[in-house]
Amino acid sequence: LIFRPIKHLSPTDMTGRVLFQAIKQDIAVVSAHTNLDRAADGLNDWLAQRLGITNIVPLERPQKGHFYKLVVYVPPEYAMEVRDAVFAAGAGHIDAYDHCSFSSRGTGTFRGNQGTQPFIGTPGELEATEEVRLETILPVSLSNKIVSRMLKAHPYEEVAYDLIPLEKERHDVGLGRVGQLEQTISLQQFAEQVKVNLQLPALKLVGDLQQQINRVAVCGGTGMSLFSAAVSHGADCLVTADIKFHEAQRARAEGVALIDAGHFATEQIMVAELSQRLRKVSTEQQFHLEVIEMTAESDPLVVF
Repeated sequence: LIFRPIKHLSPTDMTGRVLFQAIKQDIAVVSAHTNLDRAADGLNDWLAQRLGITNIVPLERPQKGHFYKLVVYVPPEYAMEVRDAVFAAGAGHIDAYDHCSFSSRGTGTFRGNQGTQPFIGTPGELEATEEVRLETILPVSLSNKIVSRMLKAHPYEEVAYDLIPLEKERHDVGLGRVGQLEQTISLQQFAEQVKVNLQLPALKLVGDLQQQINRVAVCGGTGMSLFSAAVSHGADCLVTADIKFHEAQRARAEGVALIDAGHFATEQIMVAELSQRLRKVSTEQQFHLEVIEMTAESDPLVVF
C-alpha cells in the first residue's frame, strides 16, 4: 500500500483514500509484500505449484542467521516439562524432523545473595546440584515466544540460559523459485499452460516457440533482478512480469526463454491461497473468523 515514504495523508490520492476508509471502518491493514514473496509456502511457492513445477527451491542463495540454539540448565525432574514447553512453542524443528534436542547431565553451582528465594538451597550458601543441559534449535522469529514458555515452565527464580546465533542455512525461504516440469515440453506448450493456469487472455514471451523447456524459474511481480540467479540454476525459462526491452534482448542472446505473465496475474493468486490458509488456522485454533476474498480488484493493464 505504501511503497515510498510519505510525509502526509490526504484523501485526494489513492493511498490516502484507502487508509482514511480503513480508519473510519475500524479496519487494521497488514501488508505482506516481499516477506510473503520470500516466505516458505508463500507467493512464489504457490506460483510455481500453479504452473506444475516440482522439486521447488528458492532462486536466492540460502539465507543464514534465521536460527538460534537455545541452551538451558534444568533440574532433572523438570527437564521433560521444559522440553515439552519449548517444543509446543515451535522449537526443535530441523527440516523434516521435529522434537529435536540434546541433553547431558552435569553439576551446576550457584549462591543466592541476600533477598533471593532459590528453588534449591539456602541464600548465602554455595550450592552444587545435578542439572540437565538441554539444547534445541529455534527460529529467530519465534525466540521471544519460546523463551517466554521456557521461563514459565522452569522452576528456578533466575534461569541460566543462552541463545546462540547459528550459521545454519535456511533453504526454504528467499525470492523466486526454481524447479522442474514433470516432462520436457516446448515453449509454446508451456506458454499455453501458463495462460490456462493463470487465466490469462494473452502473455508476452521471449524465445523460440519450439525451444524445449524443463527447468523453470518463477518470480511473482517484477522479477528480472533474479535473471542471473535463474541462469546459474540452469533454468530454461523464467516466468515473471514487467520485463524491459533490454532485459528481453539479453535473455534472447543467452538462450533463456522469458514469459511475462503480468504483475497482477502472478501475484493475484495469493488471495485464494492465503484465504485458504487463514480459514484452516481459524478452524484449528477456533478463532471463528470469517475470511472474505476481495474480488473487485482487476488488472489495470488490459490487452486491446
